Amino acid sequence: MTARVVLVVGAGSGIGLATALAFAARGERLVLVSRSAEALESAEAACRVAGAGEVDTVAEDIAEPAAAGRIVARVLDRHARIDVVVHTATVMGYGTIEAMPADVFTAVVDTAVHGTLHLARAVLPVLRRQHAGTFIGVNSLLGSVTVPQMGAYAVSKWGQRAVLRTLQQETRDEPGVHVCVVSPGSINTPIYYQAANYTGRAARPPWPVLPPERVAAAIVRLADRPRRHVSVPVGPGNPLIITGFRLLPRIYDRVVGPLFRLAALTRTRVRPTPGTVHQPAPAGERVHGHWPEPPRGQVVPMRQVHAIDGSRSSS
Repeated sequence: MTARVVLVVGAGSGIGLATALAFAARGERLVLVSRSAEALESAEAACRVAGAGEVDTVAEDIAEPAAAGRIVARVLDRHARIDVVVHTATVMGYGTIEAMPADVFTAVVDTAVHGTLHLARAVLPVLRRQHAGTFIGVNSLLGSVTVPQMGAYAVSKWGQRAVLRTLQQETRDEPGVHVCVVSPGSINTPIYYQAANYTGRAARPPWPVLPPERVAAAIVRLADRPRRHVSVPVGPGNPLIITGFRLLPRIYDRVVGPLFRLAALTRTRVRPTPGTVHQPAPAGERVHGHWPEPPRGQVVPMRQVHAIDGSRSSS
């Protein structure tokens, strides 16, 4: 079987890096994209060790409107085709809509919504010319529900989900081109510790927490056997939470706030920080986060936290 050309956007950390490694283990030819050239060096080395047929890297921020065109041009120049595109790049923010600075809120939304839009507009014409190819967008449980103090992330993922679902409808005329959606729940990646935070308390992934390799495995399965019209959930609690949100809104609204504070916030006090929303912190880009326990102690401005525990990442 000929190795596929796989483009992974957000490959420096978390789900994106786990996905790159999963494709590398199958001998695929990879193009890895991240905002951080330093993180890409580590990702490239790990993918080569894992068995990738080829590895190329592109340091670009997908939220920047012209970046997607440059990325796709680079892939075509190197490989002349694109078989699979995986979009995992995202940033997260905690805090009420009133408390979060507008520039942070906008950047969280831009990365997911406009990043997906830019990448799809650059990639889909290529897939159409080939009459083949799969675009996989990594969405979230929060693309189907809302949670207090996670409004920016929910808006970003609801918007991204709308873009992806519309693209599924608009590519029906090309049977060989597939747009797929993966919706993880709580995944043990660094994003929770890199997030913007205006809650006063450090964040953590809420239980039940799954390893990013579970999401990567679902993505590889979709690349092998694409599924239209559905969002593939990764997380045992996702269906129950979505059902409660849709069918029992009064009960959901009553319990979601206390449960969020109990499960997703720690007792560690933090100062307001934009985290890695505007700038990456390559020292902390890795597959796994700190779960089950976040870094202990008083949390000071994010630049110091990065220096201590090594903390924009992929999901």
